[in-house]
Amino acid sequence: MAVVAARQVRSPESRRRAIVRRYRARLTTVGGAVFAVLLGMVLAGALGLATAPPASAQGFTYNPRPPRPLTPRPAKDGQMLVQAVEVDYDYNNSRVSAVGNVQMFYNGTSVEADKVIYDQKTKRLHAEGNIRMTDAEGKITYANVMDLSDDYRDGFVDSLRVDTADATRMAATRADRTSGNYTVFENGVYTACAPCKDDPKKPPLWQIKGMRIIHDQIDKMLYFENAQLEFFGVPLAYIPYFSTPDPTVKRKTGFLMPSVTSNVGYGVGVETPFYWAIAPDYDATFNPRFTTQQGVLFQGEFRQRLLDGSYQIRAYGIDQLDPGAYAGQPGDRQFRGGVETKGEFALNDKWVWGWEGIALTDPNVLFDYSLSLYADPLQSFLTLPTEAISQLYLTGVGNRSYFDARTIYYLSLSGNQSQVPVVAPVIDYSNVINHSVLGGEFSYKTNFTNLTRETAAFDPINAVAAANGSCLSAISADPARSIVPANCLLRGMPGTYTRLTGEADWRRSFTDSAGEIWTPFASVRADAINASISNQPGVSNFLPVGDTQALRVMPTVGLEYRYPFINVQPWGTTTVEPIAQVIIRPNETYAGKLPNEDAQSMVFDTSNLFSVDKFSGYDRVEGGGRANAGVQATTQFDRGGSVTAVFGQSYQLFGLNSFAVNDVTNTAVDSGLQTPISDYVASLSYSPNRTYTFSTRARFDQATGNVQRFEAEGRANFDRWSVSVLYGDYAAQPEIGYLTRQEGILVNGSVKIASNWVATGAARWDLVANQINQYVVGVGYVDDCFVLAANYVTSFSYATLTSPPILGHAFMLQLGLRTLANTNSSTQ
Repeated sequence: MAVVAARQVRSPESRRRAIVRRYRARLTTVGGAVFAVLLGMVLAGALGLATAPPASAQGFTYNPRPPRPLTPRPAKDGQMLVQAVEVDYDYNNSRVSAVGNVQMFYNGTSVEADKVIYDQKTKRLHAEGNIRMTDAEGKITYANVMDLSDDYRDGFVDSLRVDTADATRMAATRADRTSGNYTVFENGVYTACAPCKDDPKKPPLWQIKGMRIIHDQIDKMLYFENAQLEFFGVPLAYIPYFSTPDPTVKRKTGFLMPSVTSNVGYGVGVETPFYWAIAPDYDATFNPRFTTQQGVLFQGEFRQRLLDGSYQIRAYGIDQLDPGAYAGQPGDRQFRGGVETKGEFALNDKWVWGWEGIALTDPNVLFDYSLSLYADPLQSFLTLPTEAISQLYLTGVGNRSYFDARTIYYLSLSGNQSQVPVVAPVIDYSNVINHSVLGGEFSYKTNFTNLTRETAAFDPINAVAAANGSCLSAISADPARSIVPANCLLRGMPGTYTRLTGEADWRRSFTDSAGEIWTPFASVRADAINASISNQPGVSNFLPVGDTQALRVMPTVGLEYRYPFINVQPWGTTTVEPIAQVIIRPNETYAGKLPNEDAQSMVFDTSNLFSVDKFSGYDRVEGGGRANAGVQATTQFDRGGSVTAVFGQSYQLFGLNSFAVNDVTNTAVDSGLQTPISDYVASLSYSPNRTYTFSTRARFDQATGNVQRFEAEGRANFDRWSVSVLYGDYAAQPEIGYLTRQEGILVNGSVKIASNWVATGAARWDLVANQINQYVVGVGYVDDCFVLAANYVTSFSYATLTSPPILGHAFMLQLGLRTLANTNSSTQ
């Protein structure tokens, strides 16, 4: 990953997204203050809380608890088993008395006590002294006196404490149980915090005390009367009445924890979501946001899970009171909103189909109101999403085969929708034959891509063109302002582009008596291309306009040679492996004369040194004779740890060098492969143990030895802290739009300040500009029942494509009480 100011390099795995033209998203500088967190708690208490699927904790989550061992449930056969030191039978009064280490088992519930009396006439159970009752669900009740019916439906308990299976605790001076449905705790206390190991009588971090706590076991609700919230035994908030689902509930209709946000566009916003558990298989959430400047932002989400999958629909909209707050921007309109949906369903154990969809009144509504992709300000660190995806897909996975078909619509969040393509469809299929062919492995793959773009997308490649905006305007009489290859790149062609690709590969390995490994391989690839290119200003300077058909065939044969040398020492094993590869094939036909939509990324390093085709996508294909040579050395230490180093170079043997051909995007013309003898590439990784990891990647000019590209990364993970540092240095590449050298450092770290305090931070330092242009600082208290965290995020972004970057700020505050509430609030 590049870490300097704005360089983004696509990996081969992201070739499909390389179809899309990337733009910088808009970010507005805003400010605000952290809200009073107790206000949200009081509001939630007054309205009542509901349990819903948990939201992300934005980096801070509760410490995990050790799982409680599961015990098999006893059968409810109506039989009572009693064990004790002494058992007395009073036949006259029909009583059974058990004294001394009493253990009683009945209908899945066990009771342990010093003394137990069972009255067979009244069918009541009376227990005294060190009582411990465990029900079939794992709930444990401790008490001094207990008087219950034999089905545990009615009775009372004095001086009790209850521990549930999910590690919540309740205590009360007395509890009365009626009809098996209601339990009333007098002077009750509720907490989800474990007791202090050193001092169990010490007040927990937080607890809620109530004059009365009523547990409705039919509705699975807890009702608190005259309650107060205490931290470390100190009262902080008084709540006359509130309700919450009991800890066994995973989803319950009711109000969720409120949150507060602020933004310069809409002022202060308050949300109190309402969760509606409509049925076991579907639910809904309604969370209107009341803002001080723009009115009410209505939001709602519906979710349903079916036997073979699930789907959800989310909608939001606002009738703005002051559209002028967004004057000169897409948000300067009265009604704003959008709809999102996604779903996925399994056809069988191998096939899955699904969709994603989004529709907006304007592209800025997500950012202006911190919705969807922009809901978490931490996402704005380093990069911001520039498109929202709508797609329909079908995917199948076999034992050695893969199929994927989808149609994709990229909604531009930068307002350049006409320059973003519609992909309909893109289909991939690959398969490896299960049996050998001519003694080797045979595989084949296909790709079909069809895309349409309304308007050409150009990028400047020199300072003058970038300054005067010539790549954004029509052709001018001034040569410096013309859309020509000397000034611009054609990142995306206007019109329709269709390509069908098929490729078959075969390879087989032999090992001779000397230990040398010989791997011959062969492949043939064919591309059928049809392009209908619109005659827009400047396009004809890059590609022939109108209809173009082309058939491109690339047969390839080659041989790979490896000769591993192994040296075993008392301290470890070292393997040195020279590698050579010779590839014979004809020249690339139509080189630089066809559109390039999915092969615009080219980074030459050790990861693709021995790739037969080093282009990242299908729109370009490597041609000409080539040799790749290098050496790989690996040392594995007996006490753990390893070192791996790779060094090599590539050579153009004959024919046309595809990497020296200027195409519409100048892909690879400054990659280090454009000369007959390539640059040197090297990598080194060292991991002495699980604590440390170091790696470097570099490309050196083959003539001067100058560093063209260098990255170094180090990671360390300890019990109390972890840190990672990534350094990048990249030479200027004006042919592809990077006009100046870029150098920077990205640092991420976290430290456990105390047993429950964690501090995190990240920063990116642009060494060329000598400034820290992005950073995030966070601190949080985390334990098994409570989370309190705060983050401050800054990042540079762009209001428009031509405007200078501006600094954005975001504050985030998170509060979580396990089993009760979790809220996240932010200001921008």
